[in-house]
Amino acid sequence: MSPPTTELSPDPWSALLDRIVDGLLQGCRDAGATTTPEALRAMLDLDGSAEGDVALPTHRFAKTLRQAPEQFAGSLVEHLSPISGVASVSSTGAFVNLRVDPALLATETLSRVFARAERYGHGEPTSTITCVEHTSANPTGPLHIGRVRNGIVGDTLARVLRASGAPLTTQYYVDDLGRQAAMITWIWSKPPTQWPVEIAVGAAASPPEGESEDARLGRPYPFVSAYLKEHADAQAEVAALVQQIESGNPPPLHRELIEKILAGMLAALGRIGIRFDEFVWESSFLQDRSVDGVIERLDRAPHAARQPNGAGAIDVSAYGLPKESSTVVYTRANGTSLYVTRDIAYHLSKFARFERVIDVLGQDHRLHSKTLDALLAEIGEPRRPTFVIYQDLTVPGGGRMSTRGGTAVWLHELIEEAVQRARAEVLARRPDLDRAELERIAEAVATGAIRYHIVRVAPEKPVIFQWEDALSFEGRSGPFIQYAFARATSILERSEESHPGSTYSVERLLGVEEQALIRILARFPRVVREVARTGHVHSIAGYAHELADQFNRFYHAVPVLTSGEDRPSRLALVAATRQTLGNALELLGIARLDSM
Repeated sequence: MSPPTTELSPDPWSALLDRIVDGLLQGCRDAGATTTPEALRAMLDLDGSAEGDVALPTHRFAKTLRQAPEQFAGSLVEHLSPISGVASVSSTGAFVNLRVDPALLATETLSRVFARAERYGHGEPTSTITCVEHTSANPTGPLHIGRVRNGIVGDTLARVLRASGAPLTTQYYVDDLGRQAAMITWIWSKPPTQWPVEIAVGAAASPPEGESEDARLGRPYPFVSAYLKEHADAQAEVAALVQQIESGNPPPLHRELIEKILAGMLAALGRIGIRFDEFVWESSFLQDRSVDGVIERLDRAPHAARQPNGAGAIDVSAYGLPKESSTVVYTRANGTSLYVTRDIAYHLSKFARFERVIDVLGQDHRLHSKTLDALLAEIGEPRRPTFVIYQDLTVPGGGRMSTRGGTAVWLHELIEEAVQRARAEVLARRPDLDRAELERIAEAVATGAIRYHIVRVAPEKPVIFQWEDALSFEGRSGPFIQYAFARATSILERSEESHPGSTYSVERLLGVEEQALIRILARFPRVVREVARTGHVHSIAGYAHELADQFNRFYHAVPVLTSGEDRPSRLALVAATRQTLGNALELLGIARLDSM
């Protein structure tokens, strides 16, 4: 069979599911139950099991009809008419199980993989203009790995949303106002010879050879933070500098320092494939006076109240915030704005441009997200951002990382150590590699290991970074998936077939391992679609591992190059797997390696 040249729908299951829903809908009516096509489709379990490829739980119908669930399931099976593409129907307990025709599913799947190629798994273009804001770490020094989870989750989600068809823009919100940015400018506005001794001694302690500019500029930051806690005069100087910056008259050095530090942070992020479409500076909302409009709206809010010192505040106790956070101050006593006020202005600017707004935030910003929602409600704004909240990332025994506390592990250091470890792993397997190829593969394996090790865990669960797991070629890791891709490439190269997917017979792909592989391939568009809807990016990582694992089972159980008449069909299955694995790796931001 040759793949069709006409444009196919993205999902191999689409037409088949339509027929299944129609058949089940009629069967339910004949069995005495009523429902809608949409409700019935939402009830279907498409994950597959030993009993079938699709399952319908019948508890809801049975309860309405006052029947035992197993009784209704049996009745529904009896009332079902044959469904085109469904090979068998049975009931097990409360579930009706449908097994699809394996040859049909193979045809629908392989034809789409080969026809859509790099676009397999991608959805049709949509009109929902979307913005994903992520990372947005304060420019106070190099990016530490506690914050890199934000970037990896956000970048993966952005890749998936683009693949799902959404017109998308990624943004980095540059916090160039406030105390943290001012602390860097305060210390570097003084010659190092005039730094307080507590800062000078700490910041000068053993700077590493070849230190990057962002690391050099950020080195005094934790010592400044500690110093300010003990010295009121220094606190007053920083407070005055904050006011100067927020008045729109920052020292020339201020922007220069932020841009240099930000450049270093972006260089480290770039090594793991993270880039941004736009950079939005917090100060821009003071310059265009949009913050003034926000303050006016907050002043008129239903629960607005002036504090005794004249600061503007909102009582948000009606919005379910903790009691100690039930009053939110939005202007200082002198009338100047605060971070939350400017964040409202930022979100209003996003709402003006985008239909779907997604913020990726660490768990330490959960309260801020609830506060933002409450204040948007207070000013009568009906739109809300969607928050993707992630838990902390730590190293064993390291606890939660903090730049201010001086307990950070820098991203660029993590990458360098990962490259060093990956180089040793690759060299042990391929001592024949020349230097340039070794370095290229080591970089790709290292950065893939970091990304996968972090994104594989659900955002609501913490990540403890373990080198042994991250760089394993055998476990649930980036290198494991890259190795499966390289293995598929090697098989195809050794076959010397110029178009391995051009001719195949699905009747020769009905074995257990082949069918298991095809079922996983068929799920890819649905996985992408669900991740785009829910933001659960770890599902892409889980899918990629499942596909790589089943491909390895197929490889060890079934001969390909020496399989006689089955050879063209099995080569086609290898080519389809390679294509889908490559597409999944692209969504994960992990390099596809043809050899390792």
